[in-house]
Amino acid sequence: MPPQVTHATVHFSGHVQGVGFRYATLQVAKEFEVAGYVQNLADGRVLLEAEGESREIDAFVAAIAERMHGHVRKTERAQQNRSPQFKGFTIR
Repeated sequence: MPPQVTHATVHFSGHVQGVGFRYATLQVAKEFEVAGYVQNLADGRVLLEAEGESREIDAFVAAIAERMHGHVRKTERAQQNRSPQFKGFTIR
């Protein structure tokens, strides 16, 4: 059976576009063992898809929320375990 990783889908709401959110997320990602991407959505939210060990994902999401504290009004998160699907971390 292939190795499983924790995969989190996170939606950040608030004043999260046009404030360097994706770039900041990319910088924060370098501090953690995570893979995935961050993307602006048409509805004004930012989507984060991240995978790795559960505690790395938790710390990564917390670090983004802390870094972008004044901009994030709401964070919605869903997660599951699955086979790895990403290599590296990118902005889409």
